[in-house]
Amino acid sequence: MSTQTDPAGGPAGRRGAFRTKTVEQSIRDTEEPEHALKKSLSAWDLTVFGVGVIIGTGIFVLTGIAAKENAGPATALSFVVAGVVCALAALCYAEFASTVPVAGSAYTFSYASIGELPAWIIGWDLVLEFALGTAVVAVGWSGYARHLLDTNLGWQMPSALSGPDAGGHFDLLAFLLILALTAILVIGMKLSARITAIVVAVKVTVVLLVIVAGLFFIKADNYTPFIPPAEAQETGNGLTAPLVQVLFGYDPTNFGVMGIFTAASIVFFAFIGFDVVATAAEETKNPQRDMPRGILGSLIICTVLYVAVTLVVTGMQNYKEMSATAPLADAFKSVDQPFFAGAISLGAVVGLITVCMILLLGQTRVFFAMSRDGLLPRFFSVTHPKFRTPHRATIVLGCAIAVIAGFTSLEALAALVNIGTLFAFVIVALGVIVLRRTRPDLHRAFRTPWVPALPIISIAASLWLMLNLPTETWLRFGVWMLIGVVVYYLYGRGHSRLQTRAGSGGSLSGDGNPK
Repeated sequence: MSTQTDPAGGPAGRRGAFRTKTVEQSIRDTEEPEHALKKSLSAWDLTVFGVGVIIGTGIFVLTGIAAKENAGPATALSFVVAGVVCALAALCYAEFASTVPVAGSAYTFSYASIGELPAWIIGWDLVLEFALGTAVVAVGWSGYARHLLDTNLGWQMPSALSGPDAGGHFDLLAFLLILALTAILVIGMKLSARITAIVVAVKVTVVLLVIVAGLFFIKADNYTPFIPPAEAQETGNGLTAPLVQVLFGYDPTNFGVMGIFTAASIVFFAFIGFDVVATAAEETKNPQRDMPRGILGSLIICTVLYVAVTLVVTGMQNYKEMSATAPLADAFKSVDQPFFAGAISLGAVVGLITVCMILLLGQTRVFFAMSRDGLLPRFFSVTHPKFRTPHRATIVLGCAIAVIAGFTSLEALAALVNIGTLFAFVIVALGVIVLRRTRPDLHRAFRTPWVPALPIISIAASLWLMLNLPTETWLRFGVWMLIGVVVYYLYGRGHSRLQTRAGSGGSLSGDGNPK
């Protein structure tokens, strides 16, 4: 039996900041001509998007850092641990994305289950996560591109245009990349999917090349010991120490069994982005069937590739000698195979393009959904009359991120991307539990198994990884969230469409929501 709703759109008794927007109302809002997105994506497109955003900086960089400093050859197990944490969250995302096929991902899911203020907070969080993620990857791509231009063509970018990380003032390549991707996203999702498919094909080919070619250079001695003896970890003190150490006095270790979990909190970065697939639910032809396939399929494919690559490179080169910046290419250099090293560097440059594009896609869809609900100016939720894309939000956000990437060194802020993603995982898992209780009548094409046990485990696993992040990251995240709450009460709460519907005394539709 359906839960009754009040004129504010939420279950009886839930008003104000914790009013909810029913699933039926969320779906009806997608049918408004001026605010409707074009449905053009298939399960294959979604899987390609997922693989395109997940395989990026993580597999090309973090493998070396985690193996050299935290877990040795057992880094392969760290990828399994991080993959399991993501898989728990992915099962929750799959239920929501198939039940509420609306743009906005965790923001939309929270609005339908927990309430408007929590939805705003998670939306505010995702805007930060995707913006910084896009800018960080663009700056990383620029560094790879400059290196390739220098080593293969002998051409160097002027130092003033190489970005703050290289001692310059403005990162021209990162700036131009984001502007180009913004134009592609404005033109349409199908074009974005085709370009992503081509780039992902190149990227996966490079990864498979590493696995197959590297098998011929593995030395069994490099796997001994597979789990190196535990060592005390130099974690710093005060704000630079992990929050778990500050709160509980727990001292994380490198290597040993616990080193595997320490490394898992690092290589988790390599999985960031699979949740972006959920932001495209509204643009999927058959979201009830295809969203679970796209989310879970891309995650499984990438986890298998990550484990295989890690086993190969740690077998090719002793973990103590691995590069912390280009481990895959360096492993082939160590066995006198410069051709493969160059191919891997080229694959990294090409591969990071799709990571940038899909993160930017995710941010624009969250921003679009918040705007359509009135929590941000409705100006940004009008779609292009021809391309049916949120062109205004895409252009404004694309230009803003391009400037950020051009002028800012974001190394200190990169951890915010991680904590933002984990926070979204927690909210989505909680939302599954709440919506199962408040709306048991909803048709769910995909059901998360073992509710509430699995979502609770997902929440605990995500919180554990969050506790391993530096205290200063928590403080910065808290400041951003506080700013978001202020913006909500100054603008979002008064302009919310649920608020204006209730205030105008609109008639109720069949499900109890104002029309």
